[in-house]
Amino acid sequence: MEFWLLYLLTGIFAGFLAGLLGVGGGLVIVPVLTFIFTAQHFPVSHILHLALGTSLASILFTSVSSLRAHHAHGAVNWRVVRGVTPGILTGTLLGTVLAAQLSSDFLKGFFVVFVYYVAAQMLLNIKPRPSRQLPGWGGMFAAGNIIGGVSSLVGIGGGTLSVPFMTWCNIKMHQAIGTSAAIGFPIALAGAIGYVANGLGTGALPEYSLGFIYLPALGGLVFASVLTAPFGARMAHRLPVPQLKKVFAALLIVLGTRMLVSLF
Repeated sequence: MEFWLLYLLTGIFAGFLAGLLGVGGGLVIVPVLTFIFTAQHFPVSHILHLALGTSLASILFTSVSSLRAHHAHGAVNWRVVRGVTPGILTGTLLGTVLAAQLSSDFLKGFFVVFVYYVAAQMLLNIKPRPSRQLPGWGGMFAAGNIIGGVSSLVGIGGGTLSVPFMTWCNIKMHQAIGTSAAIGFPIALAGAIGYVANGLGTGALPEYSLGFIYLPALGGLVFASVLTAPFGARMAHRLPVPQLKKVFAALLIVLGTRMLVSLF
């Protein structure tokens, strides 16, 4: 019962942050699930795989409400979504295949490096200059593969990668954020499918696992985050978001450092 409560609390926090800051909850969900699964004595060799798969599966549900909200405000560039989705699907699926072959410690180290990168980006307010236009089909396919591949290895919806890419390509910020919400759906869909398929038949997974997705955690995360994400979005218009992003960056550094320490 206490673990169910932890899943709900994680979903509440991740959903609120996603709505408030426009940052996918995966950056919080993955390290917190790692700590919870460790406390539950899940197989050490698959803890990160389960955390990544469960995080992406939860984003599959929560991205729908975010996508609908941004679409209603005309903030989704569907031309970009259509152009990048083929690469997103292949990159994410290939990323899950690669993740299944990598050790939990390697995935943990990769996640730590990525979290430090995102935290530095927030603290220093690093943004690419709008200096080019969207590439052609080949460039969009390549960009989608990179965004999807990295996202599958860190269990996120891709916003920390797709928003800078679109900003660099002269997409206005509000539209880049809205389009990123739409791109998060194929990332989560392909990621969930990939982690299920690559986890099936793996021995020693905990009961109630579907491949590398732990269903009790998924249920708690989705139930709580779907409720709190709209509240976070409303509070974004009342709270000092730039200052809160710096606080969130500090939280990411703490979570990343905690994961780094666990490697030794």
